[in-house]
Amino acid sequence: MALINRRTQVAAALSALALVFSTSACGGSDDDGSGSTSAKNFTFLAINENTTVPTTLTTLSQKECAAQNTAQPLEIKKQAQASLDQQLQLLAGQGALPQTFIAANAPSLTKQLAGSGSVLDTAAAAPGVLPAASSTIKSLYDGQQLVLPTELNIEGIWYNKKLLADNGITTPPATWEDLVAAFARLQGAGVQPISQAGKGGDGWGVTRWVGNYILRQQGPDALKKVADGSAKLTDPQYVAAADAIAALGKAGYFGKSPTSIDYATALNTFLTGKAAFIYMGSWALSDFNDEAKNKVGADNIGFLKFPTVAGGAGTADQMPANVGTAVAVSKKAYESDPNTQAWVKCIVENYGTVALRDSNQITGFATDGSVQVPALTKQIQDEISKVQTSVLWFEGQFSAKATTVSQANGGLLAAGQLTGEKFMQTVSSNLS
Repeated sequence: MALINRRTQVAAALSALALVFSTSACGGSDDDGSGSTSAKNFTFLAINENTTVPTTLTTLSQKECAAQNTAQPLEIKKQAQASLDQQLQLLAGQGALPQTFIAANAPSLTKQLAGSGSVLDTAAAAPGVLPAASSTIKSLYDGQQLVLPTELNIEGIWYNKKLLADNGITTPPATWEDLVAAFARLQGAGVQPISQAGKGGDGWGVTRWVGNYILRQQGPDALKKVADGSAKLTDPQYVAAADAIAALGKAGYFGKSPTSIDYATALNTFLTGKAAFIYMGSWALSDFNDEAKNKVGADNIGFLKFPTVAGGAGTADQMPANVGTAVAVSKKAYESDPNTQAWVKCIVENYGTVALRDSNQITGFATDGSVQVPALTKQIQDEISKVQTSVLWFEGQFSAKATTVSQANGGLLAAGQLTGEKFMQTVSSNLS
């Protein structure tokens, strides 16, 4: 997930130094006389907060990629997500990046590392990447395929079918006006319209509403224009989008005290039937399909593309998408090490099937079609297969600092405590 990452400088520096010393042994390699070298281990730098990627790689090392693992045994190291970016900068500066690693929290850092020759453009190495994933990655990284899509998430508004039907909403809202009318009807009946986290960095869920409104109103290039300097977040049309979400907050549609609600609480509120809508990515399918967590039933959850805005240049088919916790490849290691090349090839060919089979995780890799999935997961797979144009989230092209500020202030919008203009001014002042 693209969540907020608060960094503690001292802890980051200490953990980075620890990793440098612990990976010094990985620098050992064998030269076969041809100029190519082979590291003793195939090292992957994981983050503590994600278990799916290391678990899937471990399974691959034991089965589908057993031959590659014999030649170059898998070695997994772990790192706190909050200090990942500092870690990668330090390791890259010392020429000590592992063969594979979780990509930087800030896409701008991954682009910087690629610009310095540290990160591989995987387009040639990963021909099995799905078009929707490739489009998403390239839109994020200026036309380069700098990561392997170990996740592929589409985002949208999920809704409780029964709550809508019980309150006379028989058709899922297709326009912004219809959606706001549904919110008003639900609130009038005593039902919380939206469950969304707004506590600290978890405010990204609220800023997703802002970003999507901008894209529906102005078209899929609207946020790219901000990134390249041809538009500003403080321009009237951008402020209008933030004002639209602030209006939802003032009306109380996000519930009481959204600034005190974290991600887990917001998700639980929706899954226990206490709210009708939630903006969320398809990474939550594992929760939706978990009978212990989902008290409303997976068959009672619907998926709604973010609706159109009257007179807007964007369409509902322009799907918000991301590749979540993706994996980057060291360019130096890949180009100099045949065993690393073999490992990457095996991952590309098999990761998608294994992750779907064992973790119910949709990825950006092709699968062999052998895995039977729940109906809701199949619906999202079908949606992904139809994506022609993907769009990025609100902070997708922001600096790390601006991302932090934006997501930390999202909850204030949802609480009706911040105007759209003030929100945009605050974020804009931190873009550079």
